[in-house]
Amino acid sequence: MSRNHAGVSRKMWHALWPDQALADVPIDAITNGVHVPTWVDPKIKMLFDRHLGSTWRDNHDNPYIWELVEKIPDQVLWETHYWLKIKLIDAIRERCRKRWVTEQGSPSILLSGGAMLDPSILTIGFARRFATYKRADLILHDLPRLMRLLNDRWRPIQIIFAGKAHPADDPAKHILQKIFNTCRDPQMGGRIAFVEDYGEQIAQYLLHGVDLWLNNPLPPMEACGTSGMKAALNGVPQLSILDGWWIEGYNGKNGWAFGDVSGESNRTDTDAASIYHLLEQEIIPLYYAISDDGFPKGWVRMMKETIRSSGARFSARRMVKSYVRQYYVPALQEA
Repeated sequence: MSRNHAGVSRKMWHALWPDQALADVPIDAITNGVHVPTWVDPKIKMLFDRHLGSTWRDNHDNPYIWELVEKIPDQVLWETHYWLKIKLIDAIRERCRKRWVTEQGSPSILLSGGAMLDPSILTIGFARRFATYKRADLILHDLPRLMRLLNDRWRPIQIIFAGKAHPADDPAKHILQKIFNTCRDPQMGGRIAFVEDYGEQIAQYLLHGVDLWLNNPLPPMEACGTSGMKAALNGVPQLSILDGWWIEGYNGKNGWAFGDVSGESNRTDTDAASIYHLLEQEIIPLYYAISDDGFPKGWVRMMKETIRSSGARFSARRMVKSYVRQYYVPALQEA
């Protein structure tokens, strides 16, 4: 749960406390966190060991530890991230190769699986369960506009989707099918991929290796969302709607935010247009602004801020301590 979801829950259950003001409804929240040692890539851990100190793992809920991220040389962080990106794309290509050998599938299936992905291209990741409110297909809303971004000669983008729909959720399965069919379309240039058999291993590859993490649920439906936290630990900036944890996590320097929490239901056009606008005007120019040293220094600054702002605040260690202080200890004292 996030702070925002606590407010949503108070509205939902206000009828049980009709004599109290909405703000006084006794429902509160502890924002979720993720297990940092599990979700930080080993090569990123080596950088942290070297520059955050050998005891950072035992103190990673201390925000001052993460200020030391600034000590990591920009080029070293970029080269580490780029290595992880190559690892991701190599893994996806190898899956395509094995499928070709074992199933002798059609070329369009290999195209949709990511056989033509390129590590030099700005890579957007979207990986989670395909519940309809998460709107996995939102970035496909205006295909002509998206195709211009995918097929740009000098500054293209590519998108990797992964996830599963519940067997009983037919609308979600239709969204998945729409994405898969779009991946197979030659007009997309092989720059949209859907990775099948989504599990923890491919999740690790994606969370560590993409350049940008996309999150666009329908507000206020996102209770919290933890995939973005996992990506952020590895220096992957967010492109996220203002819902769930991102309302607390966004600081203007660690990614991009759009939308609001008004709960307006018919907002697909507006939200999709916001994604395209941010990509065109801010994200793509920043990523491709290569310095004389051969890497995007502005992007690396955002990567560092992403790690610094999320490492302690969205860790499971901080979350558990918050539960103890705010609920368990007071409950024991009153027992």
